Amino acid sequence: MTSKSDLNDLLHHLSLVPKNQHLIENAFVHRSYLNESTDFQESNERLEYLGDAVLELATSNFLFTTYPEYQEGMLTNIRAALVRTESLADTALSLNFSNLILMSKGEAATGGQSNKSILADAFEAFLGAVYLDLGYDAVVNILTAHLFPKTAAVIAAGSYKDNKSFLQEVAQARFKATPEYKLLSESGPDHDKEFVMQVTVAGTPYAQGAGKSKQAAQEDAAKNTLAALLHA
Repeated sequence: MTSKSDLNDLLHHLSLVPKNQHLIENAFVHRSYLNESTDFQESNERLEYLGDAVLELATSNFLFTTYPEYQEGMLTNIRAALVRTESLADTALSLNFSNLILMSKGEAATGGQSNKSILADAFEAFLGAVYLDLGYDAVVNILTAHLFPKTAAVIAAGSYKDNKSFLQEVAQARFKATPEYKLLSESGPDHDKEFVMQVTVAGTPYAQGAGKSKQAAQEDAAKNTLAALLHA
């Protein structure tokens, strides 16, 4: 079972008094756990489905009301950055979810407790359980305290943009030039190609990137070039 003390610590930290404790516990049940225990009849996947929808609504409403000057496209991109797997996993880790998730011994042995996808799924499932048990406002309170504060950093860093678009803005601002992408190599069979691209800005070659398509390789090269330019 989920550690009662760890779960109680989480609920106390979030100022939550659940009506249905078992429902909240179910949010931490990875599907692999069902093979080794009869404590729960289902995994957290259905709760994750519901939590994903509630998360999208709450985040959309927050951004819509907080940033009236932003248009639909930018709001959509910022929301995507806030609710992406890495962001939700980091939030889950900050709330000690890694000690709460129930999984099989095999899943745990392969690093399941630190798997970003599993952590993010559990966070969404937890939101779904809180929504069912305590209502929408309780979910909003959690997000307001632990997810929405990341918004300013997302906007400041430009991490809501795809790497190619962000690099183009940086290159225009710094060099008054548009990045160019050169194909360096293409290898592998047709069903499993590997492309390597290099970024050049104002005649100066920068980082390379690899991917299964030219577009993916360009995106990787742009990400690596941004890392070099912004952290030089």
